[in-house]
Amino acid sequence: MTTELTLTTGSGPDGAVVLTASGEIDMSNAETFAGALTRAVAGAAGGRLMVDMTAVQYLDSAGLSALFAQADHIELRTGPLLAPLLEISGLTELTTVHHV
Repeated sequence: MTTELTLTTGSGPDGAVVLTASGEIDMSNAETFAGALTRAVAGAAGGRLMVDMTAVQYLDSAGLSALFAQADHIELRTGPLLAPLLEISGLTELTTVHHV
């Protein structure tokens, strides 16, 4: 059974590319998430991609791996649920994380 995950790409107020994820990111859909990250980074045309994860309720190691693979090209926006996981994993040392 695939865990529900919704991914949308758009523009932020400053014109930057924003990939918004909502739902759960786990091994059942991490490949889809990684593909969306790769496409959105390519669409950011040399700029950094903002990944809005404020509506993500669960993130496992497969989802973290996808984020680590793109850490040089992304910034993250997250809420209090994922903040400790991103810190413990060390991702906050590799990319900018904005806490909402």
